[in-house]
Amino acid sequence: MKTISYLILEDGSEYKGYAFGAEPPSAAELANAEKTKGAAGEVVFNTGMTGYHEILTDPSYKGQIVCMTYPHIGNYGCDEAWNESGPEKPVTAQHIKASGFVVRSLYDGPVPENRASLVNFLKKYGISGISDIDTRKLTLRIRDQGSPNGIIIKSKGDIITEEEKKQCLDFLKSFPSMEGRDLVSDLGTVEPVVVNPQGAPHICLIDCGTKANIVNEMVEIGCKVTVVPNRSTVAQVRGTKADGVLFSNGPGDPAVLGYLVELAKGLMGNMPVFGICLGHQIIGQALGAKTFKMKFGHHGINNPVRDEKTGMVLITSQNHGFSVDEKSLAKDVEVRFRNVNDQTVEGLAHKKLPVLTVQFHPEAAPGPRDSSWIFKEFLSLMG
Repeated sequence: MKTISYLILEDGSEYKGYAFGAEPPSAAELANAEKTKGAAGEVVFNTGMTGYHEILTDPSYKGQIVCMTYPHIGNYGCDEAWNESGPEKPVTAQHIKASGFVVRSLYDGPVPENRASLVNFLKKYGISGISDIDTRKLTLRIRDQGSPNGIIIKSKGDIITEEEKKQCLDFLKSFPSMEGRDLVSDLGTVEPVVVNPQGAPHICLIDCGTKANIVNEMVEIGCKVTVVPNRSTVAQVRGTKADGVLFSNGPGDPAVLGYLVELAKGLMGNMPVFGICLGHQIIGQALGAKTFKMKFGHHGINNPVRDEKTGMVLITSQNHGFSVDEKSLAKDVEVRFRNVNDQTVEGLAHKKLPVLTVQFHPEAAPGPRDSSWIFKEFLSLMG
């Protein structure tokens, strides 16, 4: 028998559906942090038609409940080989990074051999999902009013009571906003990990919550990759004797990551520097720019970006809720890539230093591979 559940937003909006995956908390259990960690977060929508497994395991979705706009989800199952949680050491058991999952129509039938169903995959990692809600209505609410905090709960009966709803709203009042949150500190490797040790050139990857496919793409073009903790010092990074440094993607508010901004400042001018997503925002701040919280961000695999150097338009995979403020850029920094839809900054280049950044994900996973050439562009900065 299906368990009736609700997605409750901080503005009091409620969406009735059915629970799947891990059992969501009841309103009476909201004081139990262990019960709510897989059911509460900032609610965002993702426009991808496929790739739900990679989305769930992407560390950049830490602290967020993801609503898929494509209506039918789950039909090809889940395979741990697709996990995008990076080369953490020791390897974490919590491969799902998202805080909850919202779908319109859930497929829970047979899946290919050696794959798990989406239901069992969520259950394995203690994450709650909700199906059969009006995801179009929810998406329009987010688009028009911004990304709210929310919680998935099970109700006592078919209809949520006023008391249950009050308990949810009281909980959400004290739930932290994504703005001002450092979600990077407890992510990533805790000690250096070397991948493809015989490769060249040698790249030092600052692990802010890196996706596995970033490492895979660097190895694919022959690189040796040393993945280091995000609390590494300038001396420790330079001690790897790498030819270049890459700041990875990651979750949360870039404006509170001063320790990473200072690290980027200390490395620029000493070696080529490249940043992806959160890494782009960190380097942007190191170059003197400011960042801001977007209304609902970019989450999907069909975002058009123009290369301002060539005029070529790329279709890109994206996942971010913050952006670099173009008005705050220094004169020696230029916008290399720009979002075609809203004109926001999608990448930077320094006019004198070997520095390149992209807000989107050239490694895709999921998404198109239009921009994978950018990894080789980074390597070209090494001379």
